[in-house]
Amino acid sequence: MNKEVLKTEGDVNLSKERGQWQQENILDAETLQVLKDDERLFVHQAMSTPCLDVLSTCSDATIENLEGKEYLDFHGNNVHQIGFSNPFVVDQVKKQLDELSFSTRRYTNRTAVNFAGNLTALLPNGLDRVLFAPGGTSVVSMALKLARVVTGKHKVVSYWDSFHGASLDAISAGGEAVFRQHMGPMMPGAIRIPPPMSSGGFFEDEMKSADYLEYVIEKEGEIGAFIAETVRNTDVQIPSKNYWKRIREICTKHDVLLILDEIPIALGRTGKMFAFENFDIEPDILCLGKGLGGGIIPFAAMVCREEHNIAQDISLGHFTHEKSPVGCAAAQAVIDYIDSNNLLQKVNDDAVFMATALEALKRKYPLISEVRGLGLLWGVELRYPETNKAAYTEAEKIMYSCLSQGLSFKVSQGHVLQLSPALTIQRNDLQKAINILDKALRTL
Repeated sequence: MNKEVLKTEGDVNLSKERGQWQQENILDAETLQVLKDDERLFVHQAMSTPCLDVLSTCSDATIENLEGKEYLDFHGNNVHQIGFSNPFVVDQVKKQLDELSFSTRRYTNRTAVNFAGNLTALLPNGLDRVLFAPGGTSVVSMALKLARVVTGKHKVVSYWDSFHGASLDAISAGGEAVFRQHMGPMMPGAIRIPPPMSSGGFFEDEMKSADYLEYVIEKEGEIGAFIAETVRNTDVQIPSKNYWKRIREICTKHDVLLILDEIPIALGRTGKMFAFENFDIEPDILCLGKGLGGGIIPFAAMVCREEHNIAQDISLGHFTHEKSPVGCAAAQAVIDYIDSNNLLQKVNDDAVFMATALEALKRKYPLISEVRGLGLLWGVELRYPETNKAAYTEAEKIMYSCLSQGLSFKVSQGHVLQLSPALTIQRNDLQKAINILDKALRTL
């Protein structure tokens, strides 16, 4: 498989650029030993082991390595909506650990029940049934199962290049080649369509992607669900409000459940508590995770409609930590912190700053073909102005230059710089990140 496909998500952890950066930047003997031990002990996989550096602490918008070097973390695996090691979340988790650390199956607990009620109270009327799980992949799995139960149809449609988790059923529904290669037969009934793209997509008009969904539903038959990220997190693809309204109409018309995967982008990332609120639509099933556990506890949730509560004789999830009191305490703390600190307004204010600053860089550097963003989720797409081809090499060089200067972020699709800092980040640190990115572009 060619290198461009392998770069669909994140930096390539075995690239020449990675090795060169480590030789120039990782000099501490203890760090080198830990990296060596990590490489020896963990199963190697793309985008993971071998690792880049060794962390010692994390706080708010920053991570720090063993040598004491700080990085502004604009990646955070999307768990850092309210910052790393948030003291309020830590305190609430500690309190819960002192009271009830685990809830044995067959029993419930007040923390789980209270959080379920508070979560559904934030959502539109009708989305009032929940299931919890230890992670987002498991929530997607439950959503796919529930869709089969509700509709009696086993087929699901998703986008090419989408990501919905790393388990076999989730990669079957997803469309990223780096997760599916060498896996053999996938889960039957998974159908992919071209996504709506602002540039470089199969369709020049995003509405043709919607039309194609209806075409596939009508021609294929037996389709029970359409699963998609409301805003594609990896390279920050943002469909229009008209597009999503059309998708909602199509799903309703054909009795197809609309499953919105907001695992990486909910909880304020787009300036709204939930991303679908930006588009005036409602899902049939909503998947939440990552930041829901405050970057401390692995925790995720599936929310569905009352009329979908028809699987009493089926184990949709049945996870050991299904009603984790500690997970629910962390999640409640996240929502409380966002509300009490007026974080949504801050994010929308920061969005104006980021749009202005990144557009200024776009005017300055022709290599930047497009800037896309909502809230504190931004994508800087790099293409050669002469050919409009993706600038893979330059994207990786820029990333490592920024890492040397103390800014960490993800490269998506091989040529999109994805910037998603903690929502608690201070304005001076946003400006610092812009300055680092400016210098990296200037030194190309």
